[in-house]
Amino acid sequence: MPVAAGTRVGPYEIGTLLGSGGMGEVYTAIDTRLGRRVALKFLRGAHTDRFAREAQAIASLNHPHICTLYDVGPNYLVMEHVEGKPLRGPLPPAEVVRLALQITGALEAAHSKGVIHRDLKPANILVTSLGVKLLDFGLAKLVQPVTPGDSTVTATHAGAVLGTAAYMSPEQAEGKPIDPRSDIFSFGLVLYEMLSGRRAFGGDTAVSTIAAILHKEPQPLQGPEGLVRVIGRCLRKSPADRFQSAAEVTAALETAETSEQRVSSIAVLPFANMSQDEENDYFSDGLSEEIIHLLTHVPGLKVIARTSAFVFKGRKDDIRTIAEKLNVRTVLEGSVRRSGNRIRVTAQLIDAKDQSHLWSERYDRQLTDIFSMQDEIASAIASALQLKLSAKPGERQEHHPSLPAYEAYLKGLHQLFKNTPECLARSRELLEQAVALDPEYAAPHVALGQCHILMSLHSLEPGGNAMLAVRQEARKTLELAPSACIGHAMLGLVAGAFDHDWVEVERQFQVAMASAPVPGLVRWPYANFCLGPFGRFEEAAEQMDKWLEEDPLNVAARADLAFFLNHAGQYERALAAAQIALEVDEEYWFAHYVTSEIHLSRGQLVEALAAAERAFRIAPWNGRVIGLLAGILARNGETGRAEELISRIRENGVSGMLVYHLLASEVETVAQWYERAIQDRELFAILYARAPLTQGLRQSSHWPSLARMMNLK
Repeated sequence: MPVAAGTRVGPYEIGTLLGSGGMGEVYTAIDTRLGRRVALKFLRGAHTDRFAREAQAIASLNHPHICTLYDVGPNYLVMEHVEGKPLRGPLPPAEVVRLALQITGALEAAHSKGVIHRDLKPANILVTSLGVKLLDFGLAKLVQPVTPGDSTVTATHAGAVLGTAAYMSPEQAEGKPIDPRSDIFSFGLVLYEMLSGRRAFGGDTAVSTIAAILHKEPQPLQGPEGLVRVIGRCLRKSPADRFQSAAEVTAALETAETSEQRVSSIAVLPFANMSQDEENDYFSDGLSEEIIHLLTHVPGLKVIARTSAFVFKGRKDDIRTIAEKLNVRTVLEGSVRRSGNRIRVTAQLIDAKDQSHLWSERYDRQLTDIFSMQDEIASAIASALQLKLSAKPGERQEHHPSLPAYEAYLKGLHQLFKNTPECLARSRELLEQAVALDPEYAAPHVALGQCHILMSLHSLEPGGNAMLAVRQEARKTLELAPSACIGHAMLGLVAGAFDHDWVEVERQFQVAMASAPVPGLVRWPYANFCLGPFGRFEEAAEQMDKWLEEDPLNVAARADLAFFLNHAGQYERALAAAQIALEVDEEYWFAHYVTSEIHLSRGQLVEALAAAERAFRIAPWNGRVIGLLAGILARNGETGRAEELISRIRENGVSGMLVYHLLASEVETVAQWYERAIQDRELFAILYARAPLTQGLRQSSHWPSLARMMNLK
């Protein structure tokens, strides 16, 4: 029964409810004697013996990563109040190892006292400013000291199954006697989720989840080899094949950490603009991006993509914190001062572990020397990291553009990343200037292709017009830079979205995906226009996961991951991915849009409406957002506002009208709008061909003819 705020229980004054579970409720409370905030856990009557056992288990433990027990009452426990958030992945491998070592340290302490947790899961591991805290020993089991080979003596009779299904060991799921190796299996499940962001074993029910734990193997992980190997051994079905103690796991993790640190990795932060004119931001940003591009040609060097590195622009985050979030060993930072035709650039390469300077330099040059200076900086960094550029300074085969064309390109790129209607229009204008100023310069053609794709996605340019423009820019890119994989990716996108030629789609992406490394701007169209149209959503999600390995704070990649996971029916993972994107940028409209779609997939209309409202507040110009909000409002009975919204896009917003009528389940009308979308070459037609949102249409008599129009049989 709930306890009202202000109720006194002994010397403790009850505050708010923190949570409840199968065995009781937990409240905040104040110890009136000490003025100390605590967590007070009440017992539900059926678990009195287990409750006493929890008190005994926690009282025997004293470790910085285990919650502290302060007091015991007749039907309650008084524990340390922990400020933190439940553990959640995916996390950078370095962060996974750091937190994992804290968890194994806590498990070592518990196991040494004969205590097995038995309910180790992310919800019972809070991440605080000082590290992790292991909570809730409500299922803890006390074992008698045993010698190797003896049967474990437990406080639970054989056949009893307690715990959370998705995080049980096989022996726990079968109700067999358990020992500390059961916690090691559960820890492996937690570690798997920390690294990948998804559960190792899933199922629609507890029974199907347990069956997967008993009889299946988890999907292969992407990550550092040493860390993946540790997780795999933790998840062996037989306890005898796992690590035999938490101490063994700790040692293996420390070895994996050392191995990972040997991998050279770098994040190039946006150079600070020290010029008097703030508009020169485009130039300092462009210098950073050019250095990133050059460093990608250094064999053996992992380079974080621009999108993630630029999250820290204008912030004062500690270098060590930045390195941990981006999972890199070194960070390059610097500044640019421009005055007329002269520039001064300072740069320093920092070892994030001890924040020592590995290299630093100042360059005072004429603006005409900008390209040779970029080469020198990249070469100096490679030398400091004891690596080699694939070409010496001055030997690059890339075209050095005229300075006016270069500046127009940088300004266009600066506007492109802002991703609003006004900025996209300005970006297109500037990039076209760059092309006119230097027809031999390939980079503006790539950016123009991206610009047309974005304008089509935002309903700012008719799909057919955009696709023809993308094809033109892709062909010009390959004419000027034949090895540019992004040119093949753009041609593959057009082959799917405009020509519906799936043989050509496959051919172009085979070439694009053969590059090493594969850029995120290749993975995105491959996932959306080669895998997605055929319902290969899990493979598409894997492409986004791989993109995020090199660009971990890229909100577009994270939101697209959520998009594909939702289409694959993995709603919990999808929602988590969308939430992570919003934690990086809460103003990213597409993450709110996808969140709304996920809630719709789960039948959660109130939550879907709230997310759609947030997307509309940020992007009221986007036809798809308008259609989504109007459709949910209509479902919610708010037909007046729905009609007012939809009237804005009735003539020119094909994608928005489609979303609106799909949500209204008006199959006849949907079929008409979908046919128009195919004819107009709107990207929506291909992107949603196998989506949950169009399921009703696919089950109708209209779908066969629509599918034939797209050559999707």
